[in-house]
Amino acid sequence: MNFAEWESVYVDILEDFGYDRVADERARDVLGSLTGPFDTDRLSMARGATVAIAGGAPSLEETGQLERVRCADVVFAASTAADVLETNGVGVDCMVTDLDKNPVTVRLLTERSVPAAVHAHGDNIPAVRRTVPDCVDEFVLPTTQASPNGPVRNFGGFTDGDRAAFLADSLGADRLVFAGWEFDDPTVDQLKANKLAWAERLLYWLERRREERFDVLDGRRDAIESIGAFETRSSDRDH
Repeated sequence: MNFAEWESVYVDILEDFGYDRVADERARDVLGSLTGPFDTDRLSMARGATVAIAGGAPSLEETGQLERVRCADVVFAASTAADVLETNGVGVDCMVTDLDKNPVTVRLLTERSVPAAVHAHGDNIPAVRRTVPDCVDEFVLPTTQASPNGPVRNFGGFTDGDRAAFLADSLGADRLVFAGWEFDDPTVDQLKANKLAWAERLLYWLERRREERFDVLDGRRDAIESIGAFETRSSDRDH
């Protein structure tokens, strides 16, 4: 995913949520000042592999969902999914997080030589400043939703979960499987519901770019297509 392709989607997200691009760029630069370049060869195990994208929904602890993760070659965990998987005896190969829930896990994973894709956005600068300096730098992959700069990369995606999927795609994953994902959660507030809706649209875009069908979207594509999500963007690929 190159930024020229991502940027128009990013602008839509900014407008929908009322986010400040300058604030995102400021957070990106703070993160960049605290990290060095990440060697993506540390995640070379994803190339040509089946990568499980583990989300943080309660269903992740169900036997069938855990088995999907165990059967994958590589595991990318979104935020607290890393903790759930570890509790159930499943290791992760990369954690994707914006540090909003379990920053201690990020530090512990990097100490165990497990990469963490740490994301900076407009309102998490304090968390970035608190957490990143205590991590093992060579295992921190700094990311942004704004334009990449210095060591900070942009692989595409918006929420922790769909960013994990875009990261796996960028690394050359052969197949993506999903566990612990729930787009319809009546317990969340409107902001979180809107973020889940964007995650769904972004995965739809990604599966079309990959010419793949994600079973997590089965039964949902017609509703996504009805809003014309990424209709003119989906046929283009950059890799």
